[in-house]
Amino acid sequence: MGNYTVMDTTTPARTGPSATPSPGPPALPWIMWGLAALFYCYGFFQRTSPSVMVDELMREFAVGAALTGTLSGLYFYTYAGLQIPVGLILDRFGPRRVLAVSCALAGAGSALFAMADSLTMAYAGRLMIGGAVAFTWVGALLIVSRWFPPERFAMISGLTLALGMAGGIGGQAPLAVLIAEVGWRGALGIAAVLALALAVLIALIVRDQGPFTPRPDPAQPEAPKRGLAAGLARVLRNPQTYVVGLYGAALTSPMLSFAGLWGVPYLQRLYGVDREVAALATSGMMIGWAMGAPLMGWLSDRLRRRRRVMLLASSGSLLTLAAALYAPGLPFVAVAGLLVVNGLFAGGMVLCFAAGREHNPPWASGAALGVVNMFSMSAGAIFQPLLGWLLDRGWDGLMEAGRRLYSAEAFQDAVWVLVLMQGVALTAALLTRETHGRPRAEDA
Repeated sequence: MGNYTVMDTTTPARTGPSATPSPGPPALPWIMWGLAALFYCYGFFQRTSPSVMVDELMREFAVGAALTGTLSGLYFYTYAGLQIPVGLILDRFGPRRVLAVSCALAGAGSALFAMADSLTMAYAGRLMIGGAVAFTWVGALLIVSRWFPPERFAMISGLTLALGMAGGIGGQAPLAVLIAEVGWRGALGIAAVLALALAVLIALIVRDQGPFTPRPDPAQPEAPKRGLAAGLARVLRNPQTYVVGLYGAALTSPMLSFAGLWGVPYLQRLYGVDREVAALATSGMMIGWAMGAPLMGWLSDRLRRRRRVMLLASSGSLLTLAAALYAPGLPFVAVAGLLVVNGLFAGGMVLCFAAGREHNPPWASGAALGVVNMFSMSAGAIFQPLLGWLLDRGWDGLMEAGRRLYSAEAFQDAVWVLVLMQGVALTAALLTRETHGRPRAEDA
């Protein structure tokens, strides 16, 4: 990045013709984005961590698949439910204070879950974690929109998602190894301490106002101030907000429910592999996302086309997921490879944020990103418990070491809904209007 002139928002700004902003180091935008992206990475770690604890959670709390799915999915109830106020709160108070406080609360939620001695306490911990990390994605994108040029928004959004995938990968095979050493409670306790340290760094370094923060036009001093509710109302009146939100939710559903929870026991049951190997394979989907999100963002920025790349992403995800789950006779290695390729295409869900932002005026960007993210994250709240419920419907009564065992047929009868959702994503991409990478006019 070039040298930016920035305003330090930790001290009162001078006003008048003699006021001059204090210059910041050229790397400052990247450092601030990096801290916000690390918090998003941490949120993704917490999002996927139950996938390698399924057996332990079933035994510890004496529950079946439906309640285990609910326990994991509670993260998404608060995460998705808070996305509209998240955008409004970030627009009002700025990312520095909001991200620092929420990061500290995420650490407290992780500690609560680690110490849970009842299912109710575990529920409370997951709800607290989900509510705290609800600010991560929109907060990171708000920093990007204020500190980086608009033509880099989709690419850096993709890089942010790539860091999130790194956290998701860390919450699978590496976490499985750590759990073997210190137990699932010890692992989540370590995660709590790391979150508190990150909260301190965010509070000390992140600044709210950047060179691309929308400012009032001095030529129109009489323009009325827009309130928080006005931004939300403008976003919710726009039909394209719902179209791109549905695209994001549908394309995200396999990653949140399969890679995020049920993929590990699915692969263990169908292919007879160890938990660590199954976790590595489901991590392949996230590795694909980590590559695909910045690639699809870069391609969309380069072509100045959102809809065309969204169609590519959704059609590729539909074909590869259907093959991975239902193509007959595929060996485990081929299925693992298809999961990587599926993630590569599905990473194109990041374009729902660029499209959602561009279909709404700049002054409502926080609200737009919050609403679209609410749609996207609702996929976890819906499909983790739904797949668990479908598994319980197909359970034949087999138990082992205090936990339920589900047949290969039960798993196959549950995951078809994820393939269906990729068709929904393709339909939503067809209904999306092209923006050519340009934000909506102020009064459009």
